[in-house]
Amino acid sequence: MTEQKVIEEVLEFIWTQREIGNDSIDALLNINEIKEANADRETLKSLEHAGIAHIKGNKITLTSKGEKMAEATVRRHRLAERLLTEVLEIEEKNIEENACSFEHSLSPLVTDSICTLLGHPPTCPHGLPIPRGECCKKYKVEVSPLVQPLKDMEIGHKGRIVFIMPRSHSRLDRLASLGIVPGSIIKLHQKQPSFVIEIGETTLAIDYDITKEIYVRREK
Repeated sequence: MTEQKVIEEVLEFIWTQREIGNDSIDALLNINEIKEANADRETLKSLEHAGIAHIKGNKITLTSKGEKMAEATVRRHRLAERLLTEVLEIEEKNIEENACSFEHSLSPLVTDSICTLLGHPPTCPHGLPIPRGECCKKYKVEVSPLVQPLKDMEIGHKGRIVFIMPRSHSRLDRLASLGIVPGSIIKLHQKQPSFVIEIGETTLAIDYDITKEIYVRREK
């Protein structure tokens, strides 16, 4: 593994450890992937010397420079997981290993193109947040997305729900009670005067606003 890849791996795990409220160096160096990358305390000291991280006792934090680098690395990894899952349909047990290999080869341009293709997903397949990119802020569609809002699906077509971006948790719970959850297959019957969908053996009428929050991938 090259020095740059080792740095990216370490930054990624500093970020993911922070998500669970942990900034311990001992815990970081105990992670299997960090061990496999042969990263040690000297590696962390090199990050500090490069202005990427701060070390104080057993705690490590990122500088603004390190924050940007870690954010980009985490974004690439989690988008790679989405691509492998939603487009290439790789088995779940093989996702992590392949995403780790794939992420290091993605340029910023390719990363944004993948994000656009996938409809700017908010989370990875494990439910962890994907850092936003410029393409997400501008919502430019330069390629035809494989994942799109339900409102844009054609009448008569079927789609598998990939993710839902509700305005509130109560709405998410309400949708879940109706069987409208990621992985479910829905068929769009009509758009006017209201959206009517079929899910399983049930036919439902839903508000237009909700169709903007449900993202689907068309099923053949």
